[in-house]
Amino acid sequence: MQKSSAFILGIFLFFGLIFLGKGVGNALLSYKKLERVVTVKGLSEKEVAADVVIWPIQYTKAGDELTMLYDEIEKDRGSVKRFLKSFGFKDEEISINAPVAYDRLSNQYGSGEGGYRYILNQTISVYSKNVDKAREAMVKIEELGKQGVTFKSDAYENRVEYIYSKLNDLKPSMLKEATLNARVAAQTFADDSKSKLGKIKSASQGQFSISERDKNTPHMKSVRVVSTVVYYLND
Repeated sequence: MQKSSAFILGIFLFFGLIFLGKGVGNALLSYKKLERVVTVKGLSEKEVAADVVIWPIQYTKAGDELTMLYDEIEKDRGSVKRFLKSFGFKDEEISINAPVAYDRLSNQYGSGEGGYRYILNQTISVYSKNVDKAREAMVKIEELGKQGVTFKSDAYENRVEYIYSKLNDLKPSMLKEATLNARVAAQTFADDSKSKLGKIKSASQGQFSISERDKNTPHMKSVRVVSTVVYYLND
């Protein structure tokens, strides 16, 4: 009886191990199938107009009498302010920096010969949300030149900055578009490989970038974001 019981128990254990092994095998196979993935990227890009402008206007005077130069620079300051206000800019949109004087005789790299001794520079900056108004004024700033205002030709210091400040308003729709474009790419891959597109395994949002659309229209911006999504593939 003991031998028969042990034999029967052995048979049950044998078949139990078979079924257990089959179950583990199926589980491992299913897990392996789930680990078939495809990684895709989705792009969203929009063109927007800048909504903030920073416009530095730098003018200069040169001469041998410093006191006279300060009087002349003050006169130019009044001309520039009147010009800006004629386009509707308010006092809070206009900031005036203190004049900066250079004495060429005190310059260790120059002797001061062959030119005026003093150079006086001043900068008036416009910070405004009315970009179109600023661009219109830039075109007509030559009117100040006709009044005797001499502008300093320094491309870097006088560089106009255009800013887009409403990125947070665009983020939800652009992220949605980027994710949808990623799914289209993943679906194409799944169709080509005769698989079914499964759930998302992981996703990561790229950084938003804002750049000039081109060099000729710096007030137009291109906003881009790329999302990376990993999908499961099923048979």
